[in-house]
Amino acid sequence: MIACPLIVDLDGTLIHTDMLHESTLRAVRDFPLDTLRIPYWLLQGKAALKQQLATRTEFDPANLPYNVSLIVWLKEQQELGRTLILCTASDREIALAISTHLGFFDEVMASDGAVNLAGKHKADALEQRFGKGGFDYVGNSSADLLVWKSARRAIVVNASSELTHLAAQNCEVERVFPAAKAGLSGWRRVLRVHQWMKNLLLFVPLFAAHKVAEIDTWMAMILAFVSFSLCASSVYIANDLLDLESDRQHPRKCKRPFASGLIPAWMGVVLAPILLLISVVLGFQVGGTFLPWLAFYFLLTCAYSWGLKRLVLLDCLTLAMLYTLRIVAGAAAAEMPLSFWLLAFSVFLFLSLAFVKRYAELQVQVGNGKQKVHGRGYYTSDAPLVQTLGITSGYAAVVVLAMYLNSEVVLQLYRTPEFIWGAVPVILFWVSWIWMQAHRGNMHDDPVVFAVKDKASLFAGAVFVVVLVLGTVGWPW
Repeated sequence: MIACPLIVDLDGTLIHTDMLHESTLRAVRDFPLDTLRIPYWLLQGKAALKQQLATRTEFDPANLPYNVSLIVWLKEQQELGRTLILCTASDREIALAISTHLGFFDEVMASDGAVNLAGKHKADALEQRFGKGGFDYVGNSSADLLVWKSARRAIVVNASSELTHLAAQNCEVERVFPAAKAGLSGWRRVLRVHQWMKNLLLFVPLFAAHKVAEIDTWMAMILAFVSFSLCASSVYIANDLLDLESDRQHPRKCKRPFASGLIPAWMGVVLAPILLLISVVLGFQVGGTFLPWLAFYFLLTCAYSWGLKRLVLLDCLTLAMLYTLRIVAGAAAAEMPLSFWLLAFSVFLFLSLAFVKRYAELQVQVGNGKQKVHGRGYYTSDAPLVQTLGITSGYAAVVVLAMYLNSEVVLQLYRTPEFIWGAVPVILFWVSWIWMQAHRGNMHDDPVVFAVKDKASLFAGAVFVVVLVLGTVGWPW
């Protein structure tokens, strides 16, 4: 007896993503002007749109987020003698590349630029080829209900219990592969809530100017913090969507919700502008010049995501400016002038941290035996130079701090300014410690996140605060 052929869907089934969405995102990133032609292509039909995007963008099938448990089961079915056919609404060029990479499909059926092989078109093609009830179908969406109506059995993948119930009304459900739940943790990682701690830099001018007792200013600062955090989250989402291939080649970033397919890319496309809109509304409430600085931060982060992060050295300089812009925006929200010393110290310190971030990424790629970082302009052989530049920048920040402590401003702000000199060895230790940990391969991708979890960094921060308090109020006796 000949085993019933097994027809397998691609998008959302065999892979935890949609190739149309991914092709569109790559086109937006690499050929932004071509995206203006998408409405015209769509008027020619969805199959034509898919073909145009497929021919303009390249992808590596090895990096896609595959449904591993489904692939294991498909290989078992192949060993039982079943014919496996990849049948997808994605463009044929994409489907063939994926089939060739996996190596176990006997045939490929896909959209060809004229017919969009989805829903009724897919059902008609399969029924004409194998007859009604002459095949089993592996699918995941409501569009597959018409296919299951023509199939002998259904294998339901990544679907809701409601869809599974509807599939069972059309044919026998042989097996269910449940969808992974994103949950609160998944959405927290989408928003990068842990990165919001960087926005505490908005409060630095308030503390540096000793204006912490002004309640009205605090209300504006809290609004500014929420506005900046939502704006940052919208940019993080856009960055993740445009950087899917690079993230999937990274040992840790590949687990991010969009890169892993835990959360569909289209949800990020919808969520990012909503967060940005809320951020602008809150920023308008802050008043002053905060909103223009917020807009400048957003535009600079977009420029970083679209191209600056791929340029050697300019990427780290941009990261340092993005950190510093938080302090500038904080001063704007509090409506207070910025100190030259604070800006100079911030630029050098954050430049050092930007180099730490890049150095840590280079260390990871060295461990993986790669010579070049994907999506970046660095070679792994650049790691020693990046380390030297970063350490130099960090020590330059300490020199600026020491020069500031010798200025007249310190005498006006602090009751016992001699205690403030204790900040110099504290910062000197911390910069050295951060780079020591990076050299040993212990650094998180983001040094700020690392510092919050690192005991030595937390202790150094506590000592730094004590030094400032003693310099402000003097000895308690």
